[in-house]
Amino acid sequence: MRVVGEDGEQLGVLTVPEAQKRADEAGLDLVEVAPTAVPPVCRIMDYSKYKYEQEKSEKEARKKQKIIHLKEVRLSPKIGEHDYQFKLKNLQEFLKRGDKAKVTMMFKGREMAHMDLGRKILDRLAGDISAVGEIEESPRLEGRIIMMVIRAK
Repeated sequence: MRVVGEDGEQLGVLTVPEAQKRADEAGLDLVEVAPTAVPPVCRIMDYSKYKYEQEKSEKEARKKQKIIHLKEVRLSPKIGEHDYQFKLKNLQEFLKRGDKAKVTMMFKGREMAHMDLGRKILDRLAGDISAVGEIEESPRLEGRIIMMVIRAK
């Protein structure tokens, strides 16, 4: 097998006992790096220190990533002005935090005959929210529900 020393220098092609002996002399581990290569490549290193540093860098990467949640706001075509303003305020809070928001307009019974009222409310909402968010998915009808997704700017 081909052996690489702890400093990265090539030690050449050695037998397994020779490589293990060199690793023991250095007080380190013999780790197989590329088993599919011909001949296989092994490295003399402190494996526990390597694993520790790898976990540390993964933890640091997880710390820096931003998790985006999908929040949902449900409306109805008969929504009152105060309720609309309350839902709008909540939606703006979600978007300021960096979350996405799914706006759902639900129709019940005979409200299905007045889809245009629901569309007008969603259009008004999109206009009111344009300062903090932008439409990712435009309103689309799925059965008795019109949905749209808004993301933060």
